Amino acid sequence: MASSRLTRRSAIQSVLGVAGAGLMALPETSYAQNPGQFRDYGKVKITKLETFLVKPRWIFLKIHTDVGIVGLGEPLLEGRALTIQTAIKEVEPYLIGKDPRAIVHHWQAIYRHAFYRGGPILTSALSGIDHALWDIKGKLLNVPVYELLGGPTRDRVRIYGRASNAEDIKKRKAEGYTVIKTGVAKKNPANIVENPKFIQYAIDNFASLREAGGPDMDIAIDFHGAIPPQTSKLLIKELEPYKPMFVEEPVQAQNVDVLVDIARGTHLPIATGERIFTKWGFREILEKRAASIIQPDLCHAGGITEGRIIAGMAEAYYVPIAPHNPMGPISLAVGLHLAASVPNFLVQEQVSLGEGYLKKPFKLEKDGTVLVPTGPGLGIELDDAQMKDKIGHDWKNPESYNALDGSVVDW
Repeated sequence: MASSRLTRRSAIQSVLGVAGAGLMALPETSYAQNPGQFRDYGKVKITKLETFLVKPRWIFLKIHTDVGIVGLGEPLLEGRALTIQTAIKEVEPYLIGKDPRAIVHHWQAIYRHAFYRGGPILTSALSGIDHALWDIKGKLLNVPVYELLGGPTRDRVRIYGRASNAEDIKKRKAEGYTVIKTGVAKKNPANIVENPKFIQYAIDNFASLREAGGPDMDIAIDFHGAIPPQTSKLLIKELEPYKPMFVEEPVQAQNVDVLVDIARGTHLPIATGERIFTKWGFREILEKRAASIIQPDLCHAGGITEGRIIAGMAEAYYVPIAPHNPMGPISLAVGLHLAASVPNFLVQEQVSLGEGYLKKPFKLEKDGTVLVPTGPGLGIELDDAQMKDKIGHDWKNPESYNALDGSVVDW
């Protein structure tokens, strides 16, 4: 075995023109010693995976190692917390005893060895594991995760708050937000085709937000996939004079061609992606130009590993990312690191800056941004003492029905 390696080494060096000189000799580590195995450069092993249900509806994950480093992740699927806990328990035997630094290798193994690939359960569990492995690697090397992804492209990340009426938006503006997201104002769930009264009610509410926020406030509107395409077209047409920042999920995500039809019928930016998983899910949306802003959820779409790839694909189509995140502070930290490492970032969603969960919560700056964390790994530390009264939840997805006949509608 040694002689064959020397022969190969000599051949390579001969091609490089350095045979005998030794000045540019390739190091021993450039040659595979044991195909299929990773080189030992300081042993680190995963010892345990631990999940916690955390109020209001989140899951936090801790991946422990034999060197005392613990990685944090957020493997959430809203309304399916127990299912995700079970999925992680099923993956745990694969990870125990493995080196946590082989992140992409583990991503591929967990995803591809499942045989039935993709879907929200597998990719949500995998996303949280991916978060924690990146956190461990950054801590082991004593650098922030974004340094491992090529270094920072920015030092702060624009985030947005929420408002449903004029008073809300005034409060958010006073707090420092420069971006707000709202929903479609309605008294009852939307019918397939709606009447002028429904349309006018929604438009009047958005007009009041625009007036209260002023021309310098960016206001996005989320249809949440709960407005049928026939009514979405009417609403979008009436929204155009008020220039929303983007229209999010104007229809359900299953049929991309319907989204294409809507996108081609307006000059307003169309955004989607929170219910799309992995690079393969986003490929069709980008190829067909179904959206001009994509919103991968880094707790569902495949974590940091996959989020970086999705962002790179989007960049080739001149499409920015605005990561979806109605989750907790670990998820926010993950989004900040991705935002700090890609050029085509637009804005980051958040619902918690970490008060009551993190020892050092994030802070909204006067310019409507959050500073990129500078600590090793994800740069955050859970405050176990403050979290004691937040452990455990039984959150369920809302159940919505048609006001007239009781049939099931989207929420």
